[in-house]
Amino acid sequence: MAFHNTLKISQSGYYKHQNRTKPKKQKQDELLSQLIYEYHLTFDGILGYRRMAMFINEYNQMSFSERYIQRLMKVIGVSARIRRKKVNRKKVKPDYTADNILARNFETSRPNEKWLTDVTEFSIPGVKDKLYLSPIIDLYDNSIITFQLLHRNDNKLDFKMFDEARTLYPEAKPIFHSDRGFQYTSIAFQKKIKDGEFTQSMSRPGKCIDNGPMEGFFGTLKSEIFHGKKFQSMENLIQKIEEYI
Repeated sequence: MAFHNTLKISQSGYYKHQNRTKPKKQKQDELLSQLIYEYHLTFDGILGYRRMAMFINEYNQMSFSERYIQRLMKVIGVSARIRRKKVNRKKVKPDYTADNILARNFETSRPNEKWLTDVTEFSIPGVKDKLYLSPIIDLYDNSIITFQLLHRNDNKLDFKMFDEARTLYPEAKPIFHSDRGFQYTSIAFQKKIKDGEFTQSMSRPGKCIDNGPMEGFFGTLKSEIFHGKKFQSMENLIQKIEEYI
């Protein structure tokens, strides 16, 4: 049986539909929708509409607006994985605190002028041990100049990271900014800061935005390689983090 009879339309109407030329806008929507879906799979669901637009435009010499890409993503049901809310840490009375010298001035014109650090935690369902990441970001190019991964969040984690940074950049005397975690406010860490001739800066209580680029890095890292993922072991997770950085 002919399709036009099955669909109960006239033969002339059926062939008119078959031979019609798609409007330019429809062709464009279909092409972009295909690219969006391909990039969503290729980048493992980490692209929101802003980065999706950036990737599509850059890789294909196009100039489509973010809002247009956002609309198409909604139509085809594509969205980025959502970040989880940060868990509040236990407060410890500090031995020492420093002023917020950085004062959210994240601009710098040369390397090793402003360094940021913090610690973030990873846990895998069914695995008893936790994993802690302690990196240093150079605000000159937002690169990770060194990092440490350990199963305990203690002074060893940050001290080892700090000592390695000094070894890699012995001439650096940056502003060293962190939150008011127990590692950075300890007397032992103050000695390291003094010996390195660094200028210590700390976020104000409850103001995570004072360390915005560091928080942003953690959020992006977890969104792109951790949340929604399954890891068989801590070794597998460590490898993934090292590859990402």
